[in-house]
Amino acid sequence: MAKDKSHYTCSDCGGTTPKWLGQCPHCQAWNTLIETAAPSASAGKNRFEALARSAPVARLADIEAQDIERTPTGLEELDRVLGGGIVPGGVVLIGGDPGIGKSTLLLQAAESLSTQLNVLYVTGEESGAQVAMRARRLGLSGAQVQVLAEIQLERILAAIAQHEPAFVIIDSIQTLYSEQLTSAPGSVAQVRECAAHLTRTAKATGCAMVLVGHVTKEGALAGPRVLEHIVDTVLYFEGDTHSSFRLVRAIKNRFGAVNEIGVFAMTERGLKGVTNPSAIFLSTHEAPVPGSCVLVTLEGTRPMLVEIQALVDSAGPSPRRLSVGLERDRLAMLLAVLHRHAGVACIDQDVFVNAVGGVRISEPAADLSVLLAIQSSLRAKALPRGFLAFGEVGLAGEVRPAPRGQERLKEAAKLGFSTAIVPKANLPKKPIEGLAVHGVERIEEAMGLLRGF
Repeated sequence: MAKDKSHYTCSDCGGTTPKWLGQCPHCQAWNTLIETAAPSASAGKNRFEALARSAPVARLADIEAQDIERTPTGLEELDRVLGGGIVPGGVVLIGGDPGIGKSTLLLQAAESLSTQLNVLYVTGEESGAQVAMRARRLGLSGAQVQVLAEIQLERILAAIAQHEPAFVIIDSIQTLYSEQLTSAPGSVAQVRECAAHLTRTAKATGCAMVLVGHVTKEGALAGPRVLEHIVDTVLYFEGDTHSSFRLVRAIKNRFGAVNEIGVFAMTERGLKGVTNPSAIFLSTHEAPVPGSCVLVTLEGTRPMLVEIQALVDSAGPSPRRLSVGLERDRLAMLLAVLHRHAGVACIDQDVFVNAVGGVRISEPAADLSVLLAIQSSLRAKALPRGFLAFGEVGLAGEVRPAPRGQERLKEAAKLGFSTAIVPKANLPKKPIEGLAVHGVERIEEAMGLLRGF
């Protein structure tokens, strides 16, 4: 069978050319031509017929909204990130560093789902024997999981049509190639075309599909940006390979909340869900130490307690500002606010800030906790046991409220914390048993309360 023709499209202007050129002949841009599959003549003839058979135009109010049926994967933390389970016809893209545990997690999910669904595991990076070896090591029987070791897209689509699975895992999308294109597997054109074909197949057949993707050095998903746009859910697998804990974070989810996280612990029997993730990120010190302050952060719908550590030390001619798990630019801004409005100068000091446990904090509610930890380290005086703080700090020195402050305080009280400094707008309407809450409006008030402890 003859291969379909391909042409090259400019990523800047959209112009096409039958062969690759270093410079686009239309807009004169360099290295912008990307190979794409050319539409066949028959497809062009039937284009308007297919559009005519599409669903008629209807008013939004007349369309019946239906609840989405979900199938739990059997892994509670993964279901939390997905929004309750897998959705028929939904396509999930999951990325992470090599060796982080993507294949292990999906193999465990496939084993659990195989008891109620027809499951197909397509492996392009490993042989079937290697997948079986991992399953034995994890203690999985694999009796109902079908495995296909293949990287050619057309054969994979034929296997899906033949076996009609309800759940398909593609490990990984960068290893697949289509006969319609001449470029190598992993190229931009191959990744885009293969992902588009698999997504259309998932929508047409109603099977749920998971695509495993590689990541770049910066931690972003490799390949074209359109890869994240065409799928329904994008998950990132985070964590240090030297640590036993892993985080699965939802960046995009058409069927659930974004920024949800699932916390797992890597064991000899695979990944196990962590029911109380706050225990991972809290200190294990026998006595309070200077430069440590606990923050109640929100990850999706889950309040989670994280320890913020700061170290202030005398510097040389060029003081350093380093943060791990927090934005470095925001740290420099907070130090300026601390100097201008609270009179605490760190201009000649090295300042290091770290979020314990490898968690990444992006919400501004961590500002107050960071400043109190820096002040504690600078004074070499530890905060009292059971102390926590949260709140956003503005450039004018004001302390702004954090969303869902009541839930944060209740979670802290549940874990035995006794003292909290929060924005005045987040003061609870009713006293919380065992927790003394102090409300502040400006950073100067927070520093004054800190000296009284």
